[in-house]
Amino acid sequence: MTPPVRVLVVDDSALMRKLIPQILQTDSSIQVVGTAMDGNFGLKKIEEMKPQVVTLDLDMPGMGGLDMLKEIMLRHPLPVIVVSSHSTQGASVTLQALSMGAFDFVAKPSDVSANMPEIARELIAKIKAAAQSRRVTVGPLPASQRPSPKTAPETQTRATRIIAIGVSTGGPQALQYVLPQLPKNFPGTILIVQHMPEGFTEMFSRRLEEICAITVKEVQSGDLLVAGRALICPGNRHLKVKRLALGDVAVLRTHPVNLKQTPISRACADV
Repeated sequence: MTPPVRVLVVDDSALMRKLIPQILQTDSSIQVVGTAMDGNFGLKKIEEMKPQVVTLDLDMPGMGGLDMLKEIMLRHPLPVIVVSSHSTQGASVTLQALSMGAFDFVAKPSDVSANMPEIARELIAKIKAAAQSRRVTVGPLPASQRPSPKTAPETQTRATRIIAIGVSTGGPQALQYVLPQLPKNFPGTILIVQHMPEGFTEMFSRRLEEICAITVKEVQSGDLLVAGRALICPGNRHLKVKRLALGDVAVLRTHPVNLKQTPISRACADV
């Protein structure tokens, strides 16, 4: 029998230190081995409890979440699930944590109790995926590997291929690892549907744009599918490709794409 995944919960909120273990204990394959109220206590608990996964709040007094995450990456390379505030400021700090090596994140809504079932499913799934993941480096690129500043091309070349990526758990880390390896002259367009709250995708696109040789942006309806570009679907939207005389363009929808009516090679739906 496979032993349960050992999890440490780090959060300065007494309510969250109670609720998160209650959520996780509903799944017999997860065991909460301890809780901590700030980064200093959290690092001590890692030494004592030897968890396999850490859930981490970022806004804490004393040693905050980002400082603790930095120490974890240096001293204890464990997968970390950030439990973040669902706000513009929370999105910015969360994406900073992802760039520092956090595996994934769960956004805390303003009304935690009302959204508890959804939070529970997402957190449990991401903890299980994190425990099975292999660590990859997604931190800042060395100066020698950073892409040169982008300039607007004189002409836009039609993409020879359209690559659709639908990703959820572990997606931010995977995309930060894969996309920077593509060359500026990549001949295709990449369409990405990343399961992420509204507001986070725009900031995530900007983060990828900074570290990639190809162009990365959040999709707007009417964006041309040109070579050397990755388009990320906004949170809570669906993405479809439409063929026009001027070329293939991206179209955003509020309702799921009907794949029975739309050839799958020309549609990318949130899954």
